[in-house]
Amino acid sequence: MQVSKWGSGLAIPLPAVAVETFELREVNDIKIHSANQRVFEVKKNLGVRELLARLRKFRRRLPADFKFKRGDVNERRWTFVDSNVLL
Repeated sequence: MQVSKWGSGLAIPLPAVAVETFELREVNDIKIHSANQRVFEVKKNLGVRELLARLRKFRRRLPADFKFKRGDVNERRWTFVDSNVLL
């Protein structure tokens, strides 16, 4: 792979196997970070459709005594851990 100038930054082409593995398209958002001095890790950020699909799959029944409080929702911080579990 050769690093090329792209606008004011640098770019590297992704191998076809990475594109296929992550099911990437031009509109996808990915993160690349250095695992160590010689290894980079690539992570695909979840899109809105993927997040909604995971939420639908996560559906569970609420307890009978559950009371929805709109103010509480705004105070919660939802995070994805291990990209499969919603906390």
